[in-house]
Amino acid sequence: MTPGSWTLCCLFQSIVKICFHERRLQYMEKEQIDSWQNTRPGERILDIDVPLSYGLIDVNIDRERLNGAEFVWDPTKESGVYIRVNCISTEFTAKKHGGEKGVPFRLQIDTYTHGENESKLVHCGSCQIKVFKPKGADRKHKTDREKMEKRTEAEKEKYQPSYECTVLTEVSLEQVTHVATSTVKSPNNAFASLTQSFSDLHAGSPAQNSKTFPGDGDDSSSCNGGTGSTKKLKSTSSTDDLNTTSSFKGKPLTCDASACEVTAWLQANRFNSYKEIFQNFSGGDILRLTRDDLIQICGLADGIRLNNALQAKAIRPRLIIYVCQESDSVYHALYLEHLTSQELLEKLAQLYNVNADQIGELYCQGPSGIYVLLNDEVLQNMSEQSRFCVEAMKSDSSDQYKVLLKSIS
Repeated sequence: MTPGSWTLCCLFQSIVKICFHERRLQYMEKEQIDSWQNTRPGERILDIDVPLSYGLIDVNIDRERLNGAEFVWDPTKESGVYIRVNCISTEFTAKKHGGEKGVPFRLQIDTYTHGENESKLVHCGSCQIKVFKPKGADRKHKTDREKMEKRTEAEKEKYQPSYECTVLTEVSLEQVTHVATSTVKSPNNAFASLTQSFSDLHAGSPAQNSKTFPGDGDDSSSCNGGTGSTKKLKSTSSTDDLNTTSSFKGKPLTCDASACEVTAWLQANRFNSYKEIFQNFSGGDILRLTRDDLIQICGLADGIRLNNALQAKAIRPRLIIYVCQESDSVYHALYLEHLTSQELLEKLAQLYNVNADQIGELYCQGPSGIYVLLNDEVLQNMSEQSRFCVEAMKSDSSDQYKVLLKSIS
């Protein structure tokens, strides 16, 4: 950013932070950073290299936030800041693997006026970075060079040239909807605004009403379009809340569900521990996540379970049989989950649109054409995908019918 011409000398305050570029990791940023801190106690993710930097008036390293810092500088003088990143991209991949495909970080900087009654946002910028160990970085550069050499001159023109310094992509202040007119009173507020603005612009925030970004230490929530204490939300309940939760139990989630409906659906389907992670996701947002994304966020067991629930996958039946009437050449599939004769009786009654109490007994055809009473044990020993012809016989002693399943080879 060039200083331009200034009639009065003013100072700027810039806040720099390393966060995740991928959207699925942004919503678990706090958990990822806490996990990193546990394995690297006393270390920071980001530092400003003060001896190498120049033209800075004041540098503030926030000890509570391992991935950010701020500094004050004079735009009328030449200034330069050197940033040291102390973690590598593969530390946040599954099982610390990844090779050249490590997690991309986003280096983001917000600049505010400094020394005024109200500090105003004047510039936003960010860039994507990956951090590797020396050998990994050399291998990455070599691979990229080889790929570039194989491209045509026309294809090469589509890529940005190399620079000696980091070039940030400038973001229009009008687009930063949540922080364009905000006031920076403390580093905590600044960090919260910084993270939210860039996550909206680069990842597409699922909830435009949200004022904070998950993982930035703020306990507020905007599930209903406002803000309030998380503790209060957890401790209060109403009949409407219970009815809403019950209405989502066992039902598939639709793409037009709101963030509040997603939260209710998660609670109704036993995913309570992930409500905060997905609190700003709409139905379309969470349905776009792949099976691998959900496994990374929720772990193997819950990730598979959540994926199956979101995809509304039917429970795999224990037995499938096919039936038809003698006068019909079209078969109907009956999916049995409990393998009881009563379950089969009810499915046959539903298929042929009769009352279940009109069917007295079930039989299947045995060796030499004998009738075998179809009880639970017989049903449990039927072959998968057997075919039967259904014949109904009126009972002489009652108004009920005896149903015979004739085997078809």
